[in-house]
Amino acid sequence: MNHSTRISLFSASLVGAASAVVFLFSLVLLQLQMPMDRGTSGDTVQQPQPPAQQTDMAATATANALKNVVVVGGSFVGKAAAKELANILPPTHRVVLIEPHTHFHHLFAFPRFAILPSHEHKAFIPYTSLFSSSPSPSTHMILPAKVLSLTTSPKGNLLTLDRPVSYPPCAPSPLTTNTNTTTTTQIPFDYLLCATGTRLSPPGNSPHDTKPLSVSFLQEFNRAIGHPAAKHVIIVGGGAVGVQMACDLKELYPSKRVTLVHSREQLMPLYHERLSEIIKTRFAELGVETRLGMRAVIPQGGWTLPSEEELRGEGGWEKRVVRLVDGSALEGDVVVQATGQRPNNEFLLAGLERDPEENLKDKVINPLNGFVRVKKTMQFADERFSDFMFAVGDIADSGAHKAARPGSVQAAVAARNVVRLIEGKKEEEDLESIEVQPPAIHLTLGLTKNIIFRNPNTAAGQVEPTYTLKEDGEEDMGMERVWERNGIKVSGPQEYHL
Repeated sequence: MNHSTRISLFSASLVGAASAVVFLFSLVLLQLQMPMDRGTSGDTVQQPQPPAQQTDMAATATANALKNVVVVGGSFVGKAAAKELANILPPTHRVVLIEPHTHFHHLFAFPRFAILPSHEHKAFIPYTSLFSSSPSPSTHMILPAKVLSLTTSPKGNLLTLDRPVSYPPCAPSPLTTNTNTTTTTQIPFDYLLCATGTRLSPPGNSPHDTKPLSVSFLQEFNRAIGHPAAKHVIIVGGGAVGVQMACDLKELYPSKRVTLVHSREQLMPLYHERLSEIIKTRFAELGVETRLGMRAVIPQGGWTLPSEEELRGEGGWEKRVVRLVDGSALEGDVVVQATGQRPNNEFLLAGLERDPEENLKDKVINPLNGFVRVKKTMQFADERFSDFMFAVGDIADSGAHKAARPGSVQAAVAARNVVRLIEGKKEEEDLESIEVQPPAIHLTLGLTKNIIFRNPNTAAGQVEPTYTLKEDGEEDMGMERVWERNGIKVSGPQEYHL
């Protein structure tokens, strides 16, 4: 691979790596220049260090000696990639997960908890047990930051973060609080897995990094939607978030008028039309109204939720208007936007330089959809970066549908391929490839009703979808089991507030 092509936002970003080398060299010189005592025999002996100092320096040296396999993004797929890597990497390498959220966001529960009060805090799960099952949990780390850009060159690869972090973290000994950490905004890496995913419109995603603010964010929605003055709720978007919210809302508040607006006649058009028929039947049972085949004009910044004054009943409740492209309009009391997914590719775009001869950005990122071009091995398709950079999950232009299950398969394949590259197996035939499967989904259709739906596998000659309708759903979507799968056994309700 030719490393002469660079991804760079700040040409000076290598200074951080050079400073680290100088720092280590200075430590060596310091060791050589330490005061020497004379032993009783007249031999020269080195003055011994206090045990705590020895422990800290040894741990720091070990941390600096490890090579970084960085995972950018800690949602479903990034978390799966980090966990798999921690289990299989050789002892020469460690996982560095970089994620701005302090807690794992269980996005599947967001549509439900934006309507159903008193469960919001369950959707945010500590990362504390992520590496607990790996052979050496303390080797790996999670850095709470957002990646702004990256730089690659023959001298080394660096990520630039939006905030200073302590790196490398080194646990203090019982005798000292000195951790020998370096505060920096630049993190070196040998391999990188981009798992930044996509972002949905609120409430499908939270714009906040901390748990308290994210809980308040969901509470704002269920306060507005559940308010007695919110007699008509309009949901714009007929994907999974819109469909699930419409069903939950009408089941929880049967007296409210609920209208779903969608730009196509078929709901959830990625899937076989049979799913749309099933959803429409469910809508009819619940009394959900639809305006299909009509695109809404989304205002700049979207629709605002009712203000505190409106919620308190001061000055009346302002009507929200949804204008359609045919010139007609709908009036409602609350409008929820549930449209589309936007790729989180900013840190790649920020670092990509335009080559005067060719458009480097278009080689790395598909300009038609914003996703990272990848091989079936999940390596970057651009040969400049394929030896050390991968993209997995929703951000990858892999041909697979955007969902956690296929993304987790990609994460495992990429992790195993990183190990193969470390072992020197660089030929494509030595690496593992994904097999794209037909789109499938587990979709709630109310508090208990749900469906597991899979498109037909046309490559295998199937023409009809397979699906199972179930009525085993739980109000809080089984969050206790979700926490346990994330390594935290919940022994009491208070633990959901961790």
